[in-house]
Amino acid sequence: MNELLHTELFALLLVVGTYLAASKMYKKTGIRMLHPLITSVFVIIFILKMLQIDYQTFATGSRLIHFMLGPSVVALGYVLYEQLQYIKGNVLSILTAIFVGSLIGIVSVTLICHFFGADAALTATLEPKSVTTPIAMSLAEKSGGNPSLTAVIVVFVGIFGSIAGPFVLKTLGIESRIAKGLALGASSHGVGTAAAMQIGALEGAVSGLAIGLMGLMTALLLPVVHYVISLF
Repeated sequence: MNELLHTELFALLLVVGTYLAASKMYKKTGIRMLHPLITSVFVIIFILKMLQIDYQTFATGSRLIHFMLGPSVVALGYVLYEQLQYIKGNVLSILTAIFVGSLIGIVSVTLICHFFGADAALTATLEPKSVTTPIAMSLAEKSGGNPSLTAVIVVFVGIFGSIAGPFVLKTLGIESRIAKGLALGASSHGVGTAAAMQIGALEGAVSGLAIGLMGLMTALLLPVVHYVISLF
């Protein structure tokens, strides 16, 4: 029995089973704080602790899920290709929105951290919060932040954005499908894109595009913002 708990089959069944159960509960209750990702994380942690399975063993067993992240990103490219006709005439608007969103994301974090007296390391950790995890961790490390903490923050930002984003867009009366996709992808990366896909194919495609553009734009703007701040 103990050997079975350390197999890839167990890890796969645990992750997929927990997520499916959490998704069913979320749809049934409609409680936003019971988002499947939030529920799944805490349930899996509890089960691993209860069964005394260390994280390294679980990570090794769940490597198939990590591997599938690559094909899933490629799949977003195919969705984008299908919706390309709707995006061609909005290239300038999309680039402008990503530029402004990235700049505000960086500057707002910097100002808030300065206001509350946070040190440079914490500021660097928080700055790439709206960028997809691999890029965010790399940017945080190069800026002197804590990549591991950045990864946790990015995940929770994504979850929060996927929960609050559609509500905010509806409240503000945003009707543009491209704007919805950009907002969710630029602020909440992969998790936001999953929420955008539930709204529509075009929203999901644009959200997937926003993930890549947001990562590139943030990587370009971070050194510029740091340089400008150093002048004052």
